Amino acid sequence: MSRIDPVQRVLGMPRLAKRLVVLAVDGSLCILTVWLALYLRLGEFVSLTGPTLWAAISSAAVALPVFMACGLYRAIFRYSGWPALMTVTKATGLYALAYAAVFTAIGVAGVPRTVGLIQPMLLLLMVGASRALARLWLGGLYQSHLMLGTLPKVLIYGAGAAGRQLAAALANSHEMRVVGFLDDDPQLHGQILNGLPVYSPADLADLASTLHVSVLLALPSVSRRRRNEILEEMRDAHVSVRTLPSVTDLAQGNISISDLRELDIDDLLGREPVAPARDLLARNIFGKVVLVTGAGGSIGSELCRQILQAGPSVLLLVEQSEFALYEIHQELKTRFECAEIDVVPLLGSVQDEQRMREIMIAWRPDTVYHAAAYKHVPLVEHNPAEGIKNNVLGTLAVAKAAAEQRVADFVLVSTDKAVRPTNIMGASKRLAEMVLQALAAMSPVPRFTMVRFGNVLGSSGSVFPKFRQQIRDGGPITLTHPEVTRYFMTIPEAAQLVIQAGAMSKGGDVFVLDMGEPVKIIDLARRMIELSGLTVRDEDDPDGDIEIKVTGLRPGEKLYEELLIGDDPRPTGHPRIMKAHEHFLHWPLLEQKLAALAAALRAGDLALTRDMLREVVSGYTPIDDIVDWVHLHSESAGRSP
Repeated sequence: MSRIDPVQRVLGMPRLAKRLVVLAVDGSLCILTVWLALYLRLGEFVSLTGPTLWAAISSAAVALPVFMACGLYRAIFRYSGWPALMTVTKATGLYALAYAAVFTAIGVAGVPRTVGLIQPMLLLLMVGASRALARLWLGGLYQSHLMLGTLPKVLIYGAGAAGRQLAAALANSHEMRVVGFLDDDPQLHGQILNGLPVYSPADLADLASTLHVSVLLALPSVSRRRRNEILEEMRDAHVSVRTLPSVTDLAQGNISISDLRELDIDDLLGREPVAPARDLLARNIFGKVVLVTGAGGSIGSELCRQILQAGPSVLLLVEQSEFALYEIHQELKTRFECAEIDVVPLLGSVQDEQRMREIMIAWRPDTVYHAAAYKHVPLVEHNPAEGIKNNVLGTLAVAKAAAEQRVADFVLVSTDKAVRPTNIMGASKRLAEMVLQALAAMSPVPRFTMVRFGNVLGSSGSVFPKFRQQIRDGGPITLTHPEVTRYFMTIPEAAQLVIQAGAMSKGGDVFVLDMGEPVKIIDLARRMIELSGLTVRDEDDPDGDIEIKVTGLRPGEKLYEELLIGDDPRPTGHPRIMKAHEHFLHWPLLEQKLAALAAALRAGDLALTRDMLREVVSGYTPIDDIVDWVHLHSESAGRSP
């Protein structure tokens, strides 16, 4: 029969049994401290009989109820610390007042008056020591026993206040063991901080090979640029880098220690965010009725979050997916339950002009953010007719309904793929821009605005969540081409800039967001692998962990994206927003082209549809011939397109 660890035996006891044991211990300490107090007063040990026995029993009879009322028996001893000691002090102080009032102030024959003062002090020391020993035995030693086993070791980068608080929060974790700090300050190197050594970041590679550690970042106040530099320095060490929730959240108990996060996607951009202009965020939103189409999508949902923070009177969520609408509606109700804002979920497709008109008539929105679109390039290439119907004719339907109801502002969320497009998605978004430009030239109301930007990290279809999942699965990471380059921005930053650009519009403007420097996708993949503590498997390292596999460009995919058709961007009052000057067809001619395009779609003539897109959308040059491509894939699927 295996021998049971006494610590595990105690920890496995029912909570009621544990409390009865502690009550018995405290009662025994009351009697013991009365006996010791008599010894200290009389100079000799005396037996507890008569009045002295009554003094000992009275001590337990008074102390235990007071201790229970003060919550001493609700604490978990192995996690107790300074707050628990303060509770013990408070409870013992209340007990001392009652006990001294009887045996010192009033007096009991046969019991020295000084016992009423000495015994409470001894009891405080004894009870406090018992809690400290329990923490040491059940907590510290038990944790040390576990840590010497299989717990993964971590270093905390940052020996400041945040790092120390994280180390304290992790002291009782069953999931990891903190073995030290990393810090840039040379004066701290080699020092001991709260019992843990402080190392130089230059030693990380050696520490990783000897201690097999991962790194937790505790850098709440460092700039994004400096944070990016630190991550770049750690890549060669091949350590897994993770972040923890904010120290504030940990202190408030809102997030558990086990709720570890992988690196934020912001860390992969390496540029400083520009603080939004609050007046621009509120100009078209505060106190107004705001409508968002595609409210359940990546950009649409983030627009809703940012809009609610700006204080509209009503937020209308228009979405054709029931599940996506339910998800965003529940999230917004939970996150903003204290705000007195009506959040209205509305099912409907933007292609349904009658439904859009009914919504506009019923709610009369002041501002519309049109984020509904089919945006996945390969899927739209597989379904060109649906992509054009949704992205072009859907935009037209919403815009016409908004114009009929005199909506003040209408903002289209566009894309860099609209510039010299090589795919149906990009061409359809450029044509949607042209629709709004033409309508804006006819009438100043609504103020039609288009905001064009590149990829957003973390959105549905983004390479970031795809690569992260592939790394979790052990690879390979699939990449369409080693030279593919894209602009990237985080979803919150993109949504804020869309709102601000819309507020700057005078009507018919095409705004372009400054996406920073373009990023090679293969570099992003390598960085994600290395900051996960893994290595890239290639010709230089055939024994690496994760392979990067090139699969070939997808239908309609470009190697490089652009943000401007022309070369004359104009600055605005915002450092991240530029204004483009784009040519378009005026409404009478464009209306004819759209009617012919709609007829071609109804007839299912994809060849004619392609030709019409080429005629209307400047610079549209498909990479693949649509007819041949559709025919080929239709035969492989065994049905007509």
